[in-house]
Amino acid sequence: MKPPERLTDWWQGRRWHDDRGDTSIQMAIIFPFVLLATLAVIQASMWYYARQIALTAAREGLTAARSYQSSPADGAAQARNVLGRTAGDSLRGYSVLAAGDGQRVQVQVMGTALSMIPGVPGLQIKQSASGTVERWTVPGE
Repeated sequence: MKPPERLTDWWQGRRWHDDRGDTSIQMAIIFPFVLLATLAVIQASMWYYARQIALTAAREGLTAARSYQSSPADGAAQARNVLGRTAGDSLRGYSVLAAGDGQRVQVQVMGTALSMIPGVPGLQIKQSASGTVERWTVPGE
């Protein structure tokens, strides 16, 4: 075997013949991490979406509950109505609690976000909204 005239000739020849399959091995090592990162981003997005659904339902329920001559039960009914229209499979097993003391009212929505991993339960979601009850007042009193 004749020695190469330049070092680059030797390197190019060695690389062409000795590095076959390196890309396949690198992809076999890296690909599971890429899939895991992709799955994590999708799962986080689904959790955020379910959280936003619960928060929207709580806010809509609060708006209904704090209206003049409304009750916390009206707010809970409105929140359930919103969840029935928007939750779908994104927010499962949801429940609505509404409570008030005549001055303030709070609507709380709880549920479970959908999980992408089979056999693993989704993350628990708990969102609430509170505010003062609307009432008529007399100026100066």
